[in-house]
Amino acid sequence: MATNPRASAEQAGQQVQRSKAYGLLVTLGLVCYGVIHLLLGWLSVQVAFGGGGGETSTGGALKDLVAKPFGNVLMIIFAIGLLALTVWQLLEAALGHRDKKTTKKVRKRISSAGRAITYAALGVTALRLAIAGRSGGGSQDGAQSASATLMAAPMGQLLVGVVGLVIIGIGVSQVVKGIRRKFATEDLQPSAPEWAKKLGTIGWIVKGVAIGLVGGLFCWAAVTADSSRAGGMDAALTALKDQPFGMVLLVVMGLGFACFGIYCLVWSRHVNHENL
Repeated sequence: MATNPRASAEQAGQQVQRSKAYGLLVTLGLVCYGVIHLLLGWLSVQVAFGGGGGETSTGGALKDLVAKPFGNVLMIIFAIGLLALTVWQLLEAALGHRDKKTTKKVRKRISSAGRAITYAALGVTALRLAIAGRSGGGSQDGAQSASATLMAAPMGQLLVGVVGLVIIGIGVSQVVKGIRRKFATEDLQPSAPEWAKKLGTIGWIVKGVAIGLVGGLFCWAAVTADSSRAGGMDAALTALKDQPFGMVLLVVMGLGFACFGIYCLVWSRHVNHENL
């Protein structure tokens, strides 16, 4: 009797998801992700008060860590954890959300694929920092380079605008996730403390706003046909600082990132294993 290759692949994937080693790697990854956001919060507050001068981005937070004692070892641990999260989300994109209706299942799987790309990018950044130390381009340089490449393509201005709108859409989805608190039932076990869910609400909303600001910069670059106006999280938070009450807004953003970091640490202990 012939074996269905798809069914065999799904069964193998589910066995991986149920394994203890896989669960431990996901836990490690969430701890690493939480620490990165705690550092990002600290960097944001430093920028608000005119200190630091480093990159206010997830990549910048990793660079801040690699400069510490045993920084290279930390980066290797972070790379393992973040790449474990990548595998987690890739499996979710391929096999997850089976109990959802078709449209919602497709939307959820696309979201998982997007998160896998984010985790993979951070994991590769951590690995490169472990090998090369603190050197490397910033998130703003990377965003500007990406927008310049797109701008040079046929209909490039439109492409940059579309990318900006997609990024804004991701930001809005994270704000909605925080407001509707679906993460509290989808990501966490019922035993998770209520205070952690409240921190998660704040964290998801702040992350969404920050991502939306990045998307707004891409859209502005498209409108002005100037790729230098695009930027990553560094540029978005710098633009925020230049606004009225910018220091207060940056402190609020920093506290929001810290809330998300603490939420991730709690999440690592209360992962809803039914969704692994």
